Amino acid sequence: MSSAPRTALIADDEPHLAQYLKSQLAQAWPELQIVKVAANGVEAAQALAELEPDLAFLDIQMPGLSGLEVAQGLEGRTRVVFVTAYDQYAVEAFEARAVDYLLKPLKTERLQRCVERLRSEAAAPGEDALAATLKRLLPSLAAGTVASATPGWLQYIRAAQGELMHQVPVAEVLFFQADDKYTVVQTAQAEHLIRTPIFELASQLDPQRFWQVHRSTIINLDHLAGTRRDEQSRLFLRVRGHGRELPVSRAYVHLFKAM
Repeated sequence: MSSAPRTALIADDEPHLAQYLKSQLAQAWPELQIVKVAANGVEAAQALAELEPDLAFLDIQMPGLSGLEVAQGLEGRTRVVFVTAYDQYAVEAFEARAVDYLLKPLKTERLQRCVERLRSEAAAPGEDALAATLKRLLPSLAAGTVASATPGWLQYIRAAQGELMHQVPVAEVLFFQADDKYTVVQTAQAEHLIRTPIFELASQLDPQRFWQVHRSTIINLDHLAGTRRDEQSRLFLRVRGHGRELPVSRAYVHLFKAM
């Protein structure tokens, strides 16, 4: 039996919540040493690689890298507890071999139960304890229908802008467009790049909101401003927040007959 964890990292992009968790842990587990409080996912991943703490308390939605992405990149002995306001990521947390899944606003008694379990367990991941949490959060999981509990469509995309990585909400994307080895993720504010091909993206996006209009283009209908036909009856789309019109290939023109 290994000794209980003694060092931990906290990662949350909201400083007051990170400090609140730190203070709560100090009361519930005085001997636990917080070796780092990270302000984003990238900072958390770097600190975890360098410090290899016993535990990481990770928020899920953070700039740069999500808590799930940080957890999936772990190679050392660090065990993960997710602390988040979103219960829809519980199944993915289970797949990332998390020890526990705490919902915000954090309740003192819930954190205390987590701490008691961590202090008493060996270093092996506590999947049974997490499964019990998931069954409370997701009734469908208790019935054995894990797939139906997984969020259906892509909500965020991790994309590059220069040397920086950004977590881009798909709701803000005007369109996706293939560009050589990359796919452009165009928002009203900026252009980002990802390596996921258009055909693969199409299967991950909500078809009620995102339409493929060309072999190289997928548009977000929420940002569609209108259509235009030229003298040759070719169809073009106008997108809010973007000056350039997008061509529609003949294979997809039928989608816009009602417009």
